[in-house]
Formats: sequence, C-alpha cells, structure tokens
Amino acid sequence: MSHQRKPEINFNYIYNYNYNPVYANGVQGGFTPRGELVAHFYQERPALPKELTHEISPEGGIGALVESEPKNLNGTMVRFIETGITMNFQTAAMLHAWLGEQLGQMQAIMKAQQEFMDGGAAEAAQEG
Repeated sequence: MSHQRKPEINFNYIYNYNYNPVYANGVQGGFTPRGELVAHFYQERPALPKELTHEISPEGGIGALVESEPKNLNGTMVRFIETGITMNFQTAAMLHAWLGEQLGQMQAIMKAQQEFMDGGAAEAAQEG
C-alpha cells in the first residue's frame, strides 16, 4: 500500500521595508459602493493642543493657562486613523473565522491566568 503525499503549496512572506505594525483600539467602517467591506482602524486618545497661551508670572516663569486651541481641549478626543483595509466577502469571512479562533485561544489563556492567580491566592491564604 503506497502512501501518496497530498498536494502542497508553500507561501513565502515578503515584508515591505516600511512594514510597521500599528496599535488600534477601535474600528469604524461599512460597505463600499462595490459591496466590499472597509474597516478603518483608529487609536482613540485625548486631544493634544495645537496652541496654549500662558500668563508670565512676575518671576518670569510660566503662569496660569489663559487660552487653548482648540477651545474645548479637555472635552476633545481624537480618533487617529493610520490604516484601513478593504476586503471582499470571502476575505471578510476568513478574517471572521481567524479572529474567532484567536479569541478562543485568548479566552483559554486568560482563564488559565485567572486560575493560576486564584490558586496562588488560595495557597497564600492557606500558608498565612
């Protein structure tokens, strides 16, 4: 009985010299007129001022804040969009499946970490 090897394909990954993974803590998007899914990944953070004006203290130091640009700086958040992706249905479905697998693994890791921490707390309580 001969064991025939199944057909195989090898993928070589080529990285652009400028490849630089970015952090994202949010996504916004929808569908293009061609029916493809578009996702814009952003990092949400407090706004940085464009300009601040301070009083000069009698000693010549920086005094109280007089004005800021934007005016509502403390009430402003920024969603900085550095990258986005557009994909067809098949690719979106593959991404969905892949994310599901990754999330399952993350849950297992988090559960194991919690059990370890709970076990460590129980051991410490028994010793004390």
